[in-house]
Amino acid sequence: MVEATDGRFYDSVPLFDAFEGVADEANYRPLPDGWLLAVADIVDSTGAIAEGRYKTVNMAGASVISALMNALEEKSMPFVFGGDGALAALPAPMANRARDALAALKTWVVEELGLELRAALVPVSDIRANGLDMRVARFKASEEVSYAMFAGGGASWAEAEMKAGRYPVGAAAAGSRPDLTGLSCRWNPIESRHGAIASTIAVPGAKGNGPEFQALIADIVALADEEERNGHPVPELGPRPRFSFKGIEAEARAAAPKGRRFLPRCFITVQTLVLFVCLRLGWNLGSFDTNRYRRDLADNTDFRKFDDGLKMTIDISTERLERIEARLRQAEAAGVGHYGLHQQDSALMTCIVPTPMTRDHMHFVDGASGGYAVAASKLKAALARVQAA
Repeated sequence: MVEATDGRFYDSVPLFDAFEGVADEANYRPLPDGWLLAVADIVDSTGAIAEGRYKTVNMAGASVISALMNALEEKSMPFVFGGDGALAALPAPMANRARDALAALKTWVVEELGLELRAALVPVSDIRANGLDMRVARFKASEEVSYAMFAGGGASWAEAEMKAGRYPVGAAAAGSRPDLTGLSCRWNPIESRHGAIASTIAVPGAKGNGPEFQALIADIVALADEEERNGHPVPELGPRPRFSFKGIEAEARAAAPKGRRFLPRCFITVQTLVLFVCLRLGWNLGSFDTNRYRRDLADNTDFRKFDDGLKMTIDISTERLERIEARLRQAEAAGVGHYGLHQQDSALMTCIVPTPMTRDHMHFVDGASGGYAVAASKLKAALARVQAA
């Protein structure tokens, strides 16, 4: 096994470029025993969503990734975005920096966003001591960006432990701020072009993560792949550019504390305006290639993932969505899997763009009316019904 102190472990995990490979165990490698999982989510995200705070919840979830990447100075960190939170894996020597970043983030989220973030650092060795595993794969989304996929049951166990109050990360002192450089939310909701934006979560049932569940995942992915561009919710040349003052204000909150935002807000406004004009008119600016940026934006978008279960936010026709749900219901009746599914009219995109001049910017998609958080609440209700039966 790779040594626990080997920070380059993740770079050694082979890439796969056909998404159906998430169901292939051969693509996964066990995380080193000395590694940790950083887990975080928003408390009562469904309540915040019910108040219409979808974009704020998504920004809080993406801020977990941004804070950790900047604190650890690790762009290739394996992580997964979950809409109202995130999970990342890191070597033990990075634990103190990760703890400090999460502590500062907890304070920032409550002070600036009015939400409560819970966080935990869970040792991979404890996951294995409880009979589960933590394996990671690398899906090649584009030539410039890959995303981590997790399997083995460890991610779900770590999240449950965090919610039970174990392995906690406390909040930093009032006024503490994480480094959220690159965190961006400049895009307005992206409307469905095919019928509906469907946020779906499918997890193993009583029969476990065996061949039947893997076949279910392959079937669901194949059904989604029948849609144009595999159900990708972002148009091939990116979303239609619109100037968003709410996005500018959100970025200003991430960039500077209250009372010191004037200059950052001005810079963000000018940068946003220039990007808006370039995208609208198709102009290039120096080495900035507008068309390439738009294509990269769509190609780099994380709209499908595997995190102890399949998660997708796709733009799909009513007929195909009915077929997907029928397959999920069939699997649930057979004890193969459980699912939560939420339909909405549009999708939200939150981004990490350290600079638009490079091509490795990352974009996270969720449903614009609850997305993964609502799908997760429906999944939780389905599991409760099974336990009560």
